[in-house]
Amino acid sequence: MKINKLLQLLRDNAATDRQPLSLVRNEKAGEATLLVYDVIDAWWGVSAAQIAPVIAALDPSTKLHVRVNSPGGDVFEGRAIRTLIRQFKGKTVGHVDGLAASAATTVVDACDEVEIAEGAMYMIHNGWTIALGNKHEMRKTADLLDKVDAAIVADYAKRTGVDVQQLQQWMDDETWFSAEEAVDHGFASRMAALPDKGAQDASPRRWNLTSYDKVPKALLEPPAPPEEPDYSAMHAHNERRMRLFQIA
Repeated sequence: MKINKLLQLLRDNAATDRQPLSLVRNEKAGEATLLVYDVIDAWWGVSAAQIAPVIAALDPSTKLHVRVNSPGGDVFEGRAIRTLIRQFKGKTVGHVDGLAASAATTVVDACDEVEIAEGAMYMIHNGWTIALGNKHEMRKTADLLDKVDAAIVADYAKRTGVDVQQLQQWMDDETWFSAEEAVDHGFASRMAALPDKGAQDASPRRWNLTSYDKVPKALLEPPAPPEEPDYSAMHAHNERRMRLFQIA
């Protein structure tokens, strides 16, 4: 029996070196930044239970930035987080720093504005689940998935203004949007302005995305390993330094 894709996603990324949920406050600027750099899941990643008290503690005058780099996860956990963000009375700005895939798009789409970093990606697809039972139970599960997908499509349609049939087709196809395409189609409001000094590659290559069917090839390739040091040159350099010390 083929493993459920959500379980595979959680399993594949369980050992990944991830940055957990955290909140950074800037009291002087009246802003707070919530980092969602993990899978969306109540047991294996960022959960609504973690986020709820964090947002509840913020003053309504605070401008909340929600920075996302996530391969997705549990659709209902994502919707609960979405509700928490939408109920916050202050202004919210979503930032796709690396990857917003699957349930992670539900989270970032909850914000008043969304910006996406150069090189980042945005992926939408149909919901997944596990079902056991007879034909009647299977049909009920399929009907439930239809309702889940319809709710997600309605959210995308409100933000983008794109025709519902087109959105459903993109979800059927598991569509990966580049940062520019995400802006062009209305999923993001704008490209993020990155500083010239110290800017980092926003590519989400650290996530194991093999549970998805149509991941762009570049995202399946691991990052290039660091170049092997030139030990002979280092040895020669150290020898020259030692000679200088002996002369002194």
